[in-house]
Amino acid sequence: MIRPSQHPAHPSVGRPLCVGPLQLRTNLLLAPVAGYCDLAWRLTCREEGGVGLACTDLLSPQGLLRGTARSLDIAATTEEDSPLCMQLYGGDPDILSEGALWAVKHGADVIDINMGCPVDKVTKKDGGSKLLCDVPRTMKLVDTVAIAIDKASKGRVPLTAKVRLGWDSSCIVAPDLARKLEQRGCALITVHGRTTEQRFKGGVDHEGIRDVVQAVDSIPVIGNGDVKEPEDAVTMIEKTGCAGVMIGRGSFSAPWLFRRAWSLQTTGDPGVEPDEAHKIAAARRYFDRLVTFRDERHALHRFRTRISWIGKRLGPCKPLKQRLREAQSSAEVHGALDEFLAGGLRLFPQAETLVND
Repeated sequence: MIRPSQHPAHPSVGRPLCVGPLQLRTNLLLAPVAGYCDLAWRLTCREEGGVGLACTDLLSPQGLLRGTARSLDIAATTEEDSPLCMQLYGGDPDILSEGALWAVKHGADVIDINMGCPVDKVTKKDGGSKLLCDVPRTMKLVDTVAIAIDKASKGRVPLTAKVRLGWDSSCIVAPDLARKLEQRGCALITVHGRTTEQRFKGGVDHEGIRDVVQAVDSIPVIGNGDVKEPEDAVTMIEKTGCAGVMIGRGSFSAPWLFRRAWSLQTTGDPGVEPDEAHKIAAARRYFDRLVTFRDERHALHRFRTRISWIGKRLGPCKPLKQRLREAQSSAEVHGALDEFLAGGLRLFPQAETLVND
């Protein structure tokens, strides 16, 4: 069996994950990345295989309780979108608890508190990674939410948390925070191996994640950050000792990454990269789902934001990306994809190269 390192495989490699009472099929999770983890994308990744648990985008409790269109759209799910983690953010214990109760009633299999988002509009509302800055206050919040979830679900829905290592390098709180979260009843901790100050810059800190793994007694810790290839997932587990891996940006151009990473863990072989026809078919199904779940206008806008990611695995395709950005209808999107499969839209004519490149 071929492994990406020379060290003996860690026991967590190839072992499906348990989150409280919930048994997953794999140890791979789709991350709750703001603006990207809509229902259409979650189903596209699930369809490719290997996803043990998928998470919603960050959910505002206030938005859910008011029934705003944006919040309800982010929280939308189907029977095929299972098991599902709904991730909440905020700093008010009572409002966060009410949001958690809403999530229990609307299909959440897991509820996660976001303690890692570095975006200003979240941290300025005392949510996201701002919760790393006052651990005692955060514990009171967790206590309130945990009691509400346990009472509403009768222990069926576990509470989890996603954290960063700390606000900056002078304030690394994740190991102590994880220990306290476990004592408060959290069933799983996900650690993004960077500080808030780093955002997404610099390499992921495997040692920092390992410190969190060693700080808890028995709950699983999930590693997150810089997993772009199947081998990266195994490396994350072997270097940190984590029980599983959460994948976000690495999947944006490769929804099949979960399947290949799970195959590598269980057979030693990730299998081949999907061919061009498979990649275009996956992109097409994602677009069609966007139309189905919302409308054509929304689908065209969202698809434009994903074109650069989708194109990363297609080789030369700048004309295709331009055509898709300019598309005004579903027919034009499908026409461009058809033309690419027929061999077109690969390179601009020589006269256009300097203008478009």
